[in-house]
Amino acid sequence: MHLLRVQVPDFRGLKDIDITFEKDFFPKIFPLGSQNGGGKSTLLQLIFVLLHCSVDDDKKPFIANLLQGFEMAVYEDKRVLAIIDIWDGENIVRLEFNCINSPILGVVVDENIKSKNNIDICCYSSVKQSNNQEPDTILQCHFSNQNKEQAKSFLHKVSRKTFLAAPSTQIFIFLPQQSRKLLFKQPSKGDNNYYGILESARSKLQGLFTYDFLAVDLLMKSFKDARDRDFREAIKTGNYGNSYQTLINDLNLLLANKSINLNEDFSGVNFKLYNNGETIELYPEDLSHGELKRLSIYIWLKSRNIEDAIVLMDEVEIAFHPDWQYQIISDLKEWAPSNQYILATHSYALCEALTPAHVKEIEPKLIKQES
Repeated sequence: MHLLRVQVPDFRGLKDIDITFEKDFFPKIFPLGSQNGGGKSTLLQLIFVLLHCSVDDDKKPFIANLLQGFEMAVYEDKRVLAIIDIWDGENIVRLEFNCINSPILGVVVDENIKSKNNIDICCYSSVKQSNNQEPDTILQCHFSNQNKEQAKSFLHKVSRKTFLAAPSTQIFIFLPQQSRKLLFKQPSKGDNNYYGILESARSKLQGLFTYDFLAVDLLMKSFKDARDRDFREAIKTGNYGNSYQTLINDLNLLLANKSINLNEDFSGVNFKLYNNGETIELYPEDLSHGELKRLSIYIWLKSRNIEDAIVLMDEVEIAFHPDWQYQIISDLKEWAPSNQYILATHSYALCEALTPAHVKEIEPKLIKQES
């Protein structure tokens, strides 16, 4: 699965976006840069929600949240939200996401809108029109050269192959508007907590990951899965496999002068630091933010078995020394090379690990040619 091109005419701060991600480039890692407030996070979240949430009914409210206030003029039949081209390994599939005014408003619906190549995704509330009604606007997905059954099958496939990783302090515009405001106000007694709402969203959005701290639950799951694979191998062949030991070895390589130790009851982990012949016992809270984040990314990719996927990562360089910002490119190539990665970033060190052609920018460009 490879995102080839994304076009966004006008959504929030994004204007006239047209970015191509070449499928023949290696590695399949594309830094995405812009000025602060240039729309990198918005673009990643728009791609993620449209691709990850368009088929499952319990995820469609996230699309409606994202589109709150996406205006439709009364005279408009259709407004293009985004056009996304995807290479599925054999063909290029174009997904055109269009917003249309509901026919109940008396708008004459173009025959193309009722085409058999269109799938209704969800309804959302646009801004109030002049008649003071709050109409429903319909988000549709138009497919070229595919019938509805083929289109739905493709959407299910791409939904399972689209992931977003971001800091939990990011403003997620697919959460309810009122919940976003909770991040910037002093909570009163009985108020909902923003991070509680975010955690609830994560339970529904299997492709969403926040990598601020070591995800101990994912780490434990990885150890248990490795143990179970080894046990199945023993039943099948009479010899235990080496999945568990391989996981231990990989994590120890990431930790350099530290080693990881699992509690016998799988309740948690600790670490041992080797320094000048002395062994010091450490716990997750004793590791640096950068160490925890690097471990988290590795564990997330491995525990979710993320392969041949579109992986969108926001601010991946936060907490990394410039050497590790450069190194993360090699890490991603080694940990899960079949994925395509699009990394919203401000890090020149990260960009320097790739060719200039890999680096994509949202206008205005950060570096302008001298005349």
